[in-house]
Amino acid sequence: MSSAASAADQPGRSVSAADQARRGTAYGVLAYGVWGVFPLYFHALKPAGAWEILAHRIAWTMLLCLILLAVRKDWAWLRPTLADRRLSLGLVAAALLIAANWVIYVVAVLAGHTYEAALGYFLNPLVTVALGVVLLGERLRRAQWIAVGIGAAAFLYLALAGGGFPIVAISLALSFGLYGLLKKRVGVALDPWHSLFAETAILLPAAAVILLIVAERGDATFGTGAWHTTLLAMAGLVTAIPLLLFAAAAQRVPLVTIGLIQFMTPVMQLIVGVLLLNEHVTSSSWVGFGIVWIALVILSVDSLRAARRSRATITPLDPAAE
Repeated sequence: MSSAASAADQPGRSVSAADQARRGTAYGVLAYGVWGVFPLYFHALKPAGAWEILAHRIAWTMLLCLILLAVRKDWAWLRPTLADRRLSLGLVAAALLIAANWVIYVVAVLAGHTYEAALGYFLNPLVTVALGVVLLGERLRRAQWIAVGIGAAAFLYLALAGGGFPIVAISLALSFGLYGLLKKRVGVALDPWHSLFAETAILLPAAAVILLIVAERGDATFGTGAWHTTLLAMAGLVTAIPLLLFAAAAQRVPLVTIGLIQFMTPVMQLIVGVLLLNEHVTSSSWVGFGIVWIALVILSVDSLRAARRSRATITPLDPAAE
């Protein structure tokens, strides 16, 4: 983590901890808000295929990170990171998980199955919360347990209503849930820009091979039109912004909180898919999504009450509040 970020994130005072929690929550909301409208971007990239899009996301994201780090002359972190075997292995695992998540998601969206992708993001919070509770020892308030239970019931209902095993949804949820867990661990040691650069650098050789294969098969779409080429080149920025916001959130708030915020993404994706991409959603699916919205209302009320209680514990006489 950079020195500026470290100075800003010292948890020694209660006010600072509360402020970091608010910032982390805001970063999480922004990240998942951007991911909520991703189907629009990927539909605009047609006729590019999922593998070509993956390769461009990797290449342009790494280039963006490389330029920023070069401008900042921020390379001192690189040697100790490479020397730390456990951290390096964590970055490799994170890179592989996020690449798998990207491919699965883009394939689903380009095939007109935004509903299945949204279902995966409904399951994702449950996986993330479970990882936070089981592996990190995080605790849930009663209202949060109720919301998680409602979310689990909604997923089971939606999976059954779909008429088949939701392999796409489960793959998306597991890949990103485990990625979030690794970011929670790696984020303590690395600035978000550093970890994102490292992950994309690890994936760059594979991206280069993919682009060569796509070009050799005659399926490459980069350079076929000014607007299409510009959109593909923007993949770095479009990819980096929510990932950096997510990493910043993961550094500041518990994994449980991250998991609960995730419920907003599938709701947005559902709205985008139905209203803007004209995808059909059955009446039983609307019932399932309605159940999830009940969980969102419970979480919102609980979060507001918790924030109000936190502010009430800090009085003007408290030295930490000065």
